[in-house]
Amino acid sequence: MADSLTLSPPKKLDAGSVKIADVSKTFRVEGRTVHALDSVSLSIEAGEFISIVGPSGCGKSTLLRFLAGLDGPDSGRIIVDGEAIDRPSLRRGIVFQDHRLLPWFSVEKNIGLSLHSVSGSEVEKRERVQYLIDLVGLTGFEKALPHELSGGMSQRAAIARGLAPRPPLLLLDEPLGALDSLTRSHLQDELLAIWEREKCTVVMVTHDVEEAIYLSDRVVVMEPRPGRISQIFNIRNARPRYRDDPEFVTTRREITELLGSQKKKNH
Repeated sequence: MADSLTLSPPKKLDAGSVKIADVSKTFRVEGRTVHALDSVSLSIEAGEFISIVGPSGCGKSTLLRFLAGLDGPDSGRIIVDGEAIDRPSLRRGIVFQDHRLLPWFSVEKNIGLSLHSVSGSEVEKRERVQYLIDLVGLTGFEKALPHELSGGMSQRAAIARGLAPRPPLLLLDEPLGALDSLTRSHLQDELLAIWEREKCTVVMVTHDVEEAIYLSDRVVVMEPRPGRISQIFNIRNARPRYRDDPEFVTTRREITELLGSQKKKNH
């Protein structure tokens, strides 16, 4: 059964809006109860770029899984575009740290897989795939297999695959975490350009505070035991941003100090 997406640009002005309402989740780990999330609430406007940072065990990836519909909270609700999430959907694209490309498919076929259940003609789908290949800088590598690509190129292909159905909401789980610093910096700029072209809402989990400030409209800092929102930072620097800008430096220091104080408190 086809999802409710087409290859036409989204018409809803609020497409991709998110409301996380009083969400909690516990797990049983080795006979003990772990409070992954405790009464987390957050509203995200359509078209925002949000980053979530925090130490391991604070529930960042758990929250992203809820947004993707891969798991659900014990209590509270996750609402996207006014509808409660109860299953995965092509309306929510997701990109992981591991690109997860199928090794026996070319770049264009890996990207095209995401369009299998989307309405549209084969010509429209081919044009969408080629557009995304050009957008992420893989022109000329359409027929390449994943093992023929560098790490950065593989992540570009994974991002293109996540964007292929034109989802209003794109979820990124440490998408640049496995890359070297130079490639990572370059892809940060490409990711911003892609976001500005596609006009989707982005929620990204990252351990890199500087990356979060560089990319985001807001940075959500979480704390563990139990997992909850500690503070939200509005990033006021206009784009393009410069890492030596005084306000950038101040925000980085404030977030780093907050994370450091959490680490001391939980040890």
